[in-house]
Amino acid sequence: MKKQFVAVISLLLVLSMAMAGCNSSSGSSNADSSTGDNRVSSSQANNVSSEENENPPSSDVTELTVQFGDQGEPFVMHLEDNSTAAAIAGYVGTSDWRLPVYSYDESDVMEYYDIPSRYEILDNSEPVTQAHAGDVFYSDPNRIVLYYHDAVIDEEYTRIGTFDPTEEFVDAVENNPVLEGWGNQIVVISNGG
Repeated sequence: MKKQFVAVISLLLVLSMAMAGCNSSSGSSNADSSTGDNRVSSSQANNVSSEENENPPSSDVTELTVQFGDQGEPFVMHLEDNSTAAAIAGYVGTSDWRLPVYSYDESDVMEYYDIPSRYEILDNSEPVTQAHAGDVFYSDPNRIVLYYHDAVIDEEYTRIGTFDPTEEFVDAVENNPVLEGWGNQIVVISNGG
């Protein structure tokens, strides 16, 4: 399983580099810019100013909008009042995040989204022993973890928000379509504005 995970990560890295090269040479001809979307995907991780890393944006936004799949129904994530959630909301306020979805093979209670390393997110982790459906955590370095079913856990996380764990929400997470031609699911996080 470890070899398979490394192979998938390696493939994603190669594809990311290839897409980053295409983005820099072809200007604004990619699919996201042709639709007018202001989204940052993991392939755009290297385009950052040093000022942005030194001064991560912060926001007093209390909610973000999350879609499971590019055309998925939007769900509201209610943000916690902490510096980690504020930093994430600040970055999402500058451009939407379109991130690949990952999960551990044996997990049917959680999934996670790796944030590009260009974003510096404050970590305020503390021990967490129980997650409820709809809980959203930040895991250092640069990972958002969503629990869509209750679970007993032993992790170091920073709680950044919650979803209302309705039947529609759990169904959207569990039935997020695989992106055609890419072999992965997508989550889109925006400020909803």
